[in-house]
Amino acid sequence: MLKKFALIATVAAAVLYGGTAAWADNAGIVTVPSNHSVSATADKLASLLTSKGITVFTRVDHAAGAKKVGKSLRPTQLIIFGNPKLGTPLMESNQKIGLDLPMKALIYQASDNKTYISYTSPAFLAKRHGIQDRDKVFAKMTGALRNFTTAAAK
Repeated sequence: MLKKFALIATVAAAVLYGGTAAWADNAGIVTVPSNHSVSATADKLASLLTSKGITVFTRVDHAAGAKKVGKSLRPTQLIIFGNPKLGTPLMESNQKIGLDLPMKALIYQASDNKTYISYTSPAFLAKRHGIQDRDKVFAKMTGALRNFTTAAAK
């Protein structure tokens, strides 16, 4: 069942991503192109998450950190967020998934000067941590991440 779910989630992310040309790589990272700047995309994503009761724990500005040490980095922000209603059952199945929770979304300007949102696929997390008894939770996470990132990118 888990292999079937992982395949469906990967196909959905890569092909049917709400009309957005999202793709998943073989490291389980889903990437969504954004029509906005890094800052505007991150603002929109954080607002969408909080409006749905999801906790935004922190926002890291990697470019600002690089600047503090005399380095240059294209705009890059990380949003760390989560929902204990979804995360706790996963940790009950395998506490080591706590290494990957709460969830993270990286919003960055790539070398092509376009903005992207990347995050780890829930199907990849299920496989990585050998969790086979929470398909409904992973499916809900997959749908929510797809909806939030697509909305933030538009």
